[in-house]
Amino acid sequence: MTLLGNILWILFGGLLSAIGWWITGVLWCITIVGIPVGVQCFKLSSISLDPFGKEIVDEGGVGSCLLNVFWFFFGGLEMALGNLIIGALLCVTVVGIPFGMQFFKIARLSFSPFGKRVVRR
Repeated sequence: MTLLGNILWILFGGLLSAIGWWITGVLWCITIVGIPVGVQCFKLSSISLDPFGKEIVDEGGVGSCLLNVFWFFFGGLEMALGNLIIGALLCVTVVGIPFGMQFFKIARLSFSPFGKRVVRR
């Protein structure tokens, strides 16, 4: 199921999303101040490419909490709400539930990416 889900995910928009996050990460990393944000964009690119079979592990501390507050006010809330809405719409149908659950996972990461790590199950 993981392989099939990831193939369908890539075909129906996952590849474009991952490329977009990767380009955003490169642009952020051009400036020295933006490197921490660029690293988070690469993390979102990784989970946007193939979310099936991946989990998010919390490893945060005080520093990551402060950076997440900054992230929240400068786009994190909008990204998380967008992913939540898409996930909820996909969960209306039985076929869309697995994909909706992946959008919920991405919403959790896009809400507060600092102090979290994406790992394979």
